[in-house]
Amino acid sequence: MIDKLEMFIALVTEEHFGRAAEACGVTQPTLSAAIKSLEAELGVMLVWRGSRYQGLTPEGARALERARQIVGDARALKQEMRVAKTGLSGNLRLAVIPTALAMVPRLTAPFRTRHPGVRFTILSRNFAEILSMIENLEVDAGLTYLEDAPLPRVTTVPLYRERYRLIVAEGTELAGAAHVRWADLADVPLCLLTPDMQNRRIVNRHLADAGVEVQALLESNSFVTLIAHVLSGDYATIMPTQAAELFLGSGGLQAVAIRAPEADHLVGLIAPHRDPATPVLEALFETARAAAEPDLIRRNDA
Repeated sequence: MIDKLEMFIALVTEEHFGRAAEACGVTQPTLSAAIKSLEAELGVMLVWRGSRYQGLTPEGARALERARQIVGDARALKQEMRVAKTGLSGNLRLAVIPTALAMVPRLTAPFRTRHPGVRFTILSRNFAEILSMIENLEVDAGLTYLEDAPLPRVTTVPLYRERYRLIVAEGTELAGAAHVRWADLADVPLCLLTPDMQNRRIVNRHLADAGVEVQALLESNSFVTLIAHVLSGDYATIMPTQAAELFLGSGGLQAVAIRAPEADHLVGLIAPHRDPATPVLEALFETARAAAEPDLIRRNDA
């Protein structure tokens, strides 16, 4: 039944029989037959279907939560048995908000030193996508904001506080400033992340609180694209300090602190709540606690 539940979850995730079959590595007729067989075993219809997938029945919605739990438990059991036999190994999948990508090596490097049998897949995703992927068992954990939107029942490890800088090209008007206020950015030609990104919504809120009407002249979901336009001298952007440090060393850019107020937002590791945690996730939690800003660990332990 585990394989059938895996296919059921894949169908809900992909919302398409063909894509779900591809994700599971089977043919579409095989997946369709597995869903029908699962429905027969459970004695209920799980999905509305015509010529295509049309969503879950009420019984299917109830079954989905249990399916995720059963599949998660089965995967955890397999992992525990593999660890008992060979030590930590396999692929650890992380989904990360773009602003936290610079933080990832502080987790993966020490983790790999201690557990060389584990490899990583790192995916850049927005806040909502990370929550969905964790819920659908598509990733093992995520790095995201911990305070700025509701989180489901997950285990969290705070890592650092995200603080913001105005990034400008050298030689431009604000390049020599010691700091700027959020209110000073009203007439600055900004290029910013797209509105689906949680960081953009945070930046919008701080600008609005300062009385600044947000009018980005250019939007992108890629920091590389934003930085390329800043280097042209025609734009500035707002980035977290950790992300900005990836680009400042190459020259041509200046980072100016944004104050009045100096805003910060908590970022950390999240993973499905499971007691006990799987061996790989427990090792990841331990690595995250060691990499976290010291004041966050003291506060979390208090």
